[in-house]
Amino acid sequence: MEHTKETPRPEKARTIGLQQAEYLLSVTRLGQLPADSGAEVAMAGRSNVGKSSVLNRVCQQRALARVSRTPGRTQALNFFILGSPEQRLVDLPGYGYAKVPEAMRAQWGELLSQYLRSRQSLKGLILVMDIRHPLMPFDCDLLRFAAHCQRPVHVLLNKADKLSRGAARQTLQRVLRAGEMAGSTAQLFSAKEGEGLPELQSRLSAWLEKSPPPPAGNKHESSKGGEDSHPGQGGEVREKPLPLESKD
Repeated sequence: MEHTKETPRPEKARTIGLQQAEYLLSVTRLGQLPADSGAEVAMAGRSNVGKSSVLNRVCQQRALARVSRTPGRTQALNFFILGSPEQRLVDLPGYGYAKVPEAMRAQWGELLSQYLRSRQSLKGLILVMDIRHPLMPFDCDLLRFAAHCQRPVHVLLNKADKLSRGAARQTLQRVLRAGEMAGSTAQLFSAKEGEGLPELQSRLSAWLEKSPPPPAGNKHESSKGGEDSHPGQGGEVREKPLPLESKD
């Protein structure tokens, strides 16, 4: 497993209460957000990338995913406290719902956009991708938007067990090149096998303990150049809400 240079040692992850994670509340409007204090990390991803399985694995609790899948909560920001109300994980709505009405997608997009712009306690964003289908259009939109909001992003290439080691490493290199201008980092991960868990826990620990965010541009396994499109290209990020829909 490849590690970023700035990732703390895995044993530091024990200092945060991941295994004590408890559901706090679900939010569909900004006025419902819990107090903007302490530190929280948000988890985003398409609706079929295994985000709930990642949440289960990192907290070693199956019940958390059941909470996020409860009808009415899949369209909300779901907050979980980690042994203390001052340390939180936030499960963001999955995007890519083809059958969701446009008005509802716009409402989710506005909520997510305002949350990313204004939430002072938000220390970082975990963006979960299916390693077999990385950098889908909205993934790139979210990377650009997060960079515009100066939110550090760590990309989790989930389902790494579905590819050979060589193919997985090639995909990791591609994602790292694409994320260079957005200042994101990335790693391989398998919610099924537990591959990459210590690195992810250490990343969460660094953010949730209010450690300084990783410096942009200091990434592991990074390569300059490349033929992939860069999420940071194309000038300023648009100010309109993020469109929670699949463009592919």
